[in-house]
Amino acid sequence: MGNTRIRLTDSYKVTHWKQYPPGTNKVFSFFESRGGQFLSVTFFGLQYFLKRYLQGVVITEEDIVESIERFALHFGNPNLFNKNAWRRLLHVHGGRLPVVIRAVPEGTNVPVHNVLMTIENTDPEFPWLTNYLETLLSQVWYPSTVATQSRAMRALILGYLEETGDPLGVDFKLHDFGFRGSTSVESAGLGGAAHLISFKGTDTFAGVDLAHDYYREVMAGFSIPAAEHSTITSWGRDREVDAYRNMLDAFPSGLVAVVSDSYDIFNACREIWGKKLKDRVLKRDGVLVVRPDSGDPPTVVVKVINLLGRAFGFSVNAKGYKVLDPHVRVIQGDGIDYAMLWQVLGAMKTSGWSADNIAFGSGGGLLQKVNRDTQKFAFKCSAVQVDGVWRDVMKDPVTDHGKRSKAGRLVLVKRDGVFVTMREEGASILGLTNELVPVFRDGELLVDYSFASVRAHASATYQ
Repeated sequence: MGNTRIRLTDSYKVTHWKQYPPGTNKVFSFFESRGGQFLSVTFFGLQYFLKRYLQGVVITEEDIVESIERFALHFGNPNLFNKNAWRRLLHVHGGRLPVVIRAVPEGTNVPVHNVLMTIENTDPEFPWLTNYLETLLSQVWYPSTVATQSRAMRALILGYLEETGDPLGVDFKLHDFGFRGSTSVESAGLGGAAHLISFKGTDTFAGVDLAHDYYREVMAGFSIPAAEHSTITSWGRDREVDAYRNMLDAFPSGLVAVVSDSYDIFNACREIWGKKLKDRVLKRDGVLVVRPDSGDPPTVVVKVINLLGRAFGFSVNAKGYKVLDPHVRVIQGDGIDYAMLWQVLGAMKTSGWSADNIAFGSGGGLLQKVNRDTQKFAFKCSAVQVDGVWRDVMKDPVTDHGKRSKAGRLVLVKRDGVFVTMREEGASILGLTNELVPVFRDGELLVDYSFASVRAHASATYQ
């Protein structure tokens, strides 16, 4: 499948060069979250798309020739593709894209209804190019939505840790199990890296690689040895204890996670871990992490922790909550999404157990239970320049006032420490600085964020 940048757009956009008003020189568009599940969004992923698809020379004569043929067949009309303009772009700009993109620093948390990114053409010959790139640039919605949700999940877990346990452990409290449920390796990488802004535990190595390759992070995430059902059930039901013993022997120190619900999770906790292997667990230089993987999570988790507490003992921390013997912990990796975190942590607190006792794994709930409408992301034109004069552009459908779009050349500023979207001329009069940083111009990447800087932006609390 070809991936020439010319064809990384919605098909109908190929015809838009014929549709703007005569004399149009420039088109200015913006990207925002119009609301959604969370009241603010964490912007992330643009740098990947710029480096992967837009940086440097991205248009060649071969791309143009192939696109002439492909679009003629696609539309049944050889005259809709603007081959002369693309060849002009190749001749004048050497195959680099004449646009400027400004964006909030990656990792920054911004309240909804604010501009996050703007784009406009820098060469008046190519006004149609701005929104031609909408299709690709809009895909920033996905890593931004995962980053937003992951940040919210961190805040939720952190709240319970502050109330019932040790907040310093939050970095490893939510593990990414989402690789297999992703729609592609690329989506796993984008979502996996987005999760790692707020946490450091993952089994989605595609996210680790993306953070390394596009954000210069040596190692963004970490994992531990862990069993799956195949490695346990291959021993047979009658040798379940041998399967568990093998895990302790194979990994004699450090953290090791063992899925324990292949047959009877409660018997496993009470009889196998709690009696037959109890001494081995207590003498081991490390932590056994017991993993239930079925049933109603709040009910099962509390029962499992109660059984482990009876078998291995527990202490009561300074906040008045029970903490299992340090050789034993639990990870719940089935059915975990934002809503289920509330339920499990709430049930544990009600039962007197500290959030220190548990970590979570999330797969589909982390990387797949989101879409562009989760945060209502939209890319809209807000101004055009016709014969050298700027005009406001907006939509205001009578059938849905929530889709009323912003008008004018927009900037993001801070007033009294709060992000606010304003018209460029208004901000200039007030002497306010645009928080949107030029990150791309005419094929050149202007800013190269490290993953450490992205994490630093994300950790700054928005007031």
